[in-house]
Amino acid sequence: MFTSVPDVQQRLEATGYIPSKEIATIVYLAQEAEKPVLVEGPAGVGKTELAKSIALCLDREMIRLQCYEGLDESKALYEWAYAKQLLYTQMLKEKIDDIVSSTDSLATAVDAISRHEDAFFSDRFILTRPLLTAISSEIPVVLLVDEIDKSDPEFEAFLLELLSDFQVTIPELGTIQAKTRPFVFLTSNNYRDMSDALKRRCIHIYIDYPSMETERDIVAKKLPGIGDRLLTQVVETVANIRELDLKKKPCISETLDWARSLMILQNDTLTAEALDQTLNTLCKHKADYGVVRSKIRELVSA
Repeated sequence: MFTSVPDVQQRLEATGYIPSKEIATIVYLAQEAEKPVLVEGPAGVGKTELAKSIALCLDREMIRLQCYEGLDESKALYEWAYAKQLLYTQMLKEKIDDIVSSTDSLATAVDAISRHEDAFFSDRFILTRPLLTAISSEIPVVLLVDEIDKSDPEFEAFLLELLSDFQVTIPELGTIQAKTRPFVFLTSNNYRDMSDALKRRCIHIYIDYPSMETERDIVAKKLPGIGDRLLTQVVETVANIRELDLKKKPCISETLDWARSLMILQNDTLTAEALDQTLNTLCKHKADYGVVRSKIRELVSA
């Protein structure tokens, strides 16, 4: 458990994640209030990495549910092992014959079998998916519901019971209460707006692209061999590129990829030629590549 906001900052930094004071405060408040954290912001700013780092800090397993359009309960919560149920039915055929042998109609035979249906709808035949696995764990875990904005509104509504009471209802088994409360993180790239009902149940934080000072610290920590001059030029150039009208602005991971590429090519300073050679590590759309390439001289001399 975290003991204070500074404790959150120090322990996250020890894992290689450099948080702002705002992020550290939100994490601490969420822990103390036992509330999920909804993390929104552009792709690649460290939303998923925050959950991973929290799991490392707390020495907890991280269970991840990757959201996508069409995701439903059977993929997120549980599904029945129908093949296993059928196999057991075949293996226990003689027992089933004994149960129905004394019945004199189809209706009474069905009634007789139904009195034993709990044998086939029990824990031994259920396949747990991330959500049920998280609340069934005897040891607290970190639950990451990644890119919740890509799921359908119906699935978002289904999550409300879990986030409100940390329980789920399975028709055949009843309501299952969480054995331990997971530390829940939901991430969103703003693909669509989240409902007010979901936001009410969470502590919200928006993570934007880092300041140059923070990004400098991140690159220095991740790439300790980078020279001070190249580090400064990389961070300043990326900041200037983000000011351009691009379809996708470079994220932190792309800054790291670019800096690593420059180091591999043994550049100790940034030149127009070096930027031109490595531009594909920063720009992932043809139009963006053209925009940045047309301003290479300005960017390097800026």
